[in-house]
Parts: sequence; structure tokens; C-alpha cells
Amino acid sequence: MSLLLPRADGRVVAHTTGAPREWPRPAGPLRSRTAFAAAHVVPRVLGENVPGAPADIDWDATLAYRHRIWSYGLGVAEAMDTAQRGMGVGWPEAAELVRRSAAEARSVGGTIAAGAGTDHLTGTPSLAQVLDGYREQVAVVAGAGARVILMASRALAAVARSADDYASVYGALLDEADEPVILHWLGPMFDPALSGYWGNDDVATATKTFLEIIRARPEKVDGVKVSLLDAEHETALRRELPEGVRLYTGDDFNYPDLIVGEGGEHSDALLGIFAAIYPAASAAIQALDADDPATARSILDSTKPLGRHIFEQPTFHYKTGIAFLSWLNGHQPGFSMAGGLHAGRSVPHLAEVFRLADEAGLLVDPTAAEERMRGFLAVNGVGR
Repeated sequence: MSLLLPRADGRVVAHTTGAPREWPRPAGPLRSRTAFAAAHVVPRVLGENVPGAPADIDWDATLAYRHRIWSYGLGVAEAMDTAQRGMGVGWPEAAELVRRSAAEARSVGGTIAAGAGTDHLTGTPSLAQVLDGYREQVAVVAGAGARVILMASRALAAVARSADDYASVYGALLDEADEPVILHWLGPMFDPALSGYWGNDDVATATKTFLEIIRARPEKVDGVKVSLLDAEHETALRRELPEGVRLYTGDDFNYPDLIVGEGGEHSDALLGIFAAIYPAASAAIQALDADDPATARSILDSTKPLGRHIFEQPTFHYKTGIAFLSWLNGHQPGFSMAGGLHAGRSVPHLAEVFRLADEAGLLVDPTAAEERMRGFLAVNGVGR
């Protein structure tokens, strides 16, 4: 039987699920690209995961999801915006997430990096308090054994008065870093509170400041994670980075072009969309390892419509689509999110997530996923 899926224009369209696709796990470490999937968190089904309440996390399901990512050879980027940092998950829960996930990574030899920011600060902090806030979270992340990702800070964006303020804070953090860190540039489409980051709304001017910070201490920077959804800017920035500093694409729209690259140039990856497409992402990198960029490009291109849909405006609600696909695939017991953010997307939007995931071969068990989809539609009054 066909499944009747609602569209945003009010139409209802029949859809028949396809056969499941087998995605191979790598026989050894992935070599040609360094890739992290920024993973989401699974809430406890009977927890009070309502707006304004602390996140009540299902630790077993959340950590099991990370083991699936590691089993495909990808690293996990922990406690990032995909894990609802600043949107339902606070620092106490994020710190526990980092500790638990880092311990699980050690148990299987998995790669892990984790976000350190300032989201535990309250009120209007001073620049010195922002720096100390970063230090507090860096100590937790580094102490857990994860690579530090210096997340973009709402508090710093609010208090900084010039590019020099950014250079002062980041310069101090890089000077103090025991191991090279990843710098995180998250655009306002992901978080409007980060508008004007690096001291200027003009991207070219902000990029100049960003590069000056990196060039002053390149040995302290493993790479930069850039999420501006601008492939041309990312390609130009990649060419300006000091030797040895990676560019981890955070462009969930243009990642096939940027990861496959051309002319010997490419980006590595630290992507929220990889939390949804990690089997396909792994297969693509395995193809690159085998010197088969055409196959890699074909695989990644097949996931691009799903990525663009999940990350459509308002982009910061992309986490809803990732959680929905996780539920469709049986990786969490219910479709819910911390802070009640499963309401962040409409029924037609989520129906399209189902359709596009099926077309990309990313439904683990299409029959079971269709059953869940039918139940979701019925509960939401579709077809009645």
C-alpha cells in the first residue's frame, strides 16, 4: 500500500517506500578525510522534557547512537549545537554528556571532539568573565579526553565591542591550550545571537580578524569549523589558512562539493547533517579512500536534497529533522526532544524528511519506518 504524505501546499501525495540500502562499514580507519558527525541527544520518554525544564536525557539511547557513528569510522562532535546547546540542553547536562561520551569513545577507540563555550554564564558578563567561562568548560572537555572545540559564544558576541576583544579572548585561550583546538564559526542562520561575530557584520572583515587570530598561533589550531552556508567563502578561506590547519566544513547545503573537492583541494567535515546520513557519509569517504571520487560524489549528492530540506529556514530547527529520522530508524523510542523542540517543524516538513530519507536509502528498515510514519500522521490528524 502507498503511504499518503501531506505536502506544504496542502496536497496529499502517494509514496511507496523503496528497498533498504546496504551501507558498508569500513574495514579500517578512514584515511582521506577527517570527519565528525555532530550528534543529537535522545530525551527520556517519560521525562519532563518541556520548554524551560532541564533536559532529561536517555543516556543509553544517546550513547548507543554515538556507537553507531563510530562503527562507520566517523568521529563524534559532542555537545555542539546539534545536541541542542542553548536550545534545551544546558551546560550541566552537556558536561555530563561530554564525560560519558568520551569514556565510551575510549572503550572502542572512537574519535571525539567536544564543544566548550560560555553557555553557563548568566546576566551580562564582563570580557574577563567570558574568558573565565571558556576556561571552565575547556577544563571539563580536555579533562574528559576529548579534543576541544571552542564554540562561538553568545556572551562574547553580546559583550565584545571590537575585533580586538575577540582577539584578546581567543588569543588567551590558544596560548593556554595544551593540545591544538578546533575554532568554531557558527553563522547567524544557525543562531541569530551570533550576528556580527569576530567583531563585524561584514563577512570579509570578520574573516580578516578570524585569520589574524589563527595566523598568530597556527600550532595551536587543529582546524576551523565554518558554518556560514557559503561555499565560495569557504573555498577562499581554505586557501588562506596556514599549512596544517584543516577546514572542517560545517556547510550542510554544499558539503558534497566541498568534501570531494577539486584540484587537490578539499574540506574535511564537522557536520550536523552527518548525524542523519552517517552510513552514506562513511561510504563516500571509503570511496575517496579507494581513489573513486565519482562514486563519493554520487553518494553525497544523493543525500543533498535531504540535507537542504532538514536545514531549510529557520535553519536552527534542523535538529528536529535529525531527531525525527532517528526515531523513524528505531534509534530512539519516541519522537521527542529536550525542551519540547520536536514541535520545531511542521507535519508536512517531517513527511518530506521521510520521503527524502527513503529516496536516499537512509531508512534502515523501510517497512518499520513506514509503520511509524503512519502512526505519526494518524496522531496528527492526517487522513481523518
